[in-house]
This record gives sequence, C-alpha cells and structure tokens, in this order.
Amino acid sequence: MTMQEIHFPVTFQFKISTLANDFTAKDSSGKPIAYVRQKMFKLKEDISIYENDTKSKLNYKIKADKWLDFSTAYSFFDEKDKEFGKVARKGWKSLWNAHYEIIDQYEKQQYVINEKNPWVKVLDSLLGEIPVLSFFTGYLFNPTYLVKNNEGKTVVELKKLKSFFGRNFEVSKIGELDSDDDDRVMLSLMMFVLLERRRG
Repeated sequence: MTMQEIHFPVTFQFKISTLANDFTAKDSSGKPIAYVRQKMFKLKEDISIYENDTKSKLNYKIKADKWLDFSTAYSFFDEKDKEFGKVARKGWKSLWNAHYEIIDQYEKQQYVINEKNPWVKVLDSLLGEIPVLSFFTGYLFNPTYLVKNNEGKTVVELKKLKSFFGRNFEVSKIGELDSDDDDRVMLSLMMFVLLERRRG
C-alpha cells in the first residue's frame, strides 16, 4: 500500500455491527486498499492493517509506546516487523485541538496533523453528549484535519463525512509527498481516526 498507487480520495468506513473498532479503507473506485482492526480489551493499542477484510495478508502493525516528552507514540512496523516511523500525540496540546506529529525512521518530525477549525470539533463533542441530538452530530458538525509539512504547506486533508454515528471519513491528497513518506502518512491518519473517533 503506497500513496502513489492509491487513487484518491480514500474513504474510511467504520463497521458498527462489531465489538471491534475496525474500518475498511477504499479508494475512489470503491476498491478496498486496507482493513484496519484494533484489538479490544488491550492495555496498549494494538492495530493490525490487513490487505482486505479476509485478513489473509497482514501488511502493517501499529503499537503504542511512551516516547520522549509525548503523551503516547504509535510506532509503525512492516510485515517483517521492522519499525519505520511513528505518529505521536502531544498531551497538553491535544485537549481541545488535536495535535499529532508524524515522525520518520530517524526520529525526526516530518509532518503535523491539526484540526482546520478546532471549534467544530468542540461543538461536535458537546452535542454528542446530549441524548437524541447525539444521533445527528454526524450530519451537523464534520471536522476537517490537515496534514502539513515542515514548511506549513497542506499535503493531505482528512474530513469527517456526513453520516450517522460518524462512520465515514475521507482522505484527499492536496500537495506532494516524498516517496518514502506515503505509508507513514496514511498509517498516521488511520491511527489518528481511531483515536479521535474515540474522543468523540
């Protein structure tokens, strides 16, 4: 799975009929490009990214760990169990405004993920706490998240689509990425969606 081979936009669609926190990623033609499954009842995050929902081929793993001054980091491993980067969340910056940093295999920051408009996320979360009205948050407030490089240029956009239960997200490529960054960015967004969806 590389971004050069993927036809954008990519849609993340969560299943709501299972206990597991999992979703399928599909390209613009509707072809599945990944099946992302989070193991439940684990003390640490344990994410498996398969080629599709048959789970016959495991492409990547994401595992949680403490790292430097970040609250939590999520390391990426390929099919040979080799680590090639991570996405890390700054705890104090993430209370109201999501702030994640994408780190390369040399432990250097390459990109940041931020909300385009933090107030949309706040309103989405607040309304989600109100009985009955919570069913409509997926149609009223749909946060957008931006992946920016170290020059501050947006390269990828992630948007929560209008849907019940906030099931669908869309990834659009806006700018250019270095060829060896593609998988890290896509895996970072997959992990980001799992975490932010749980936050509300």
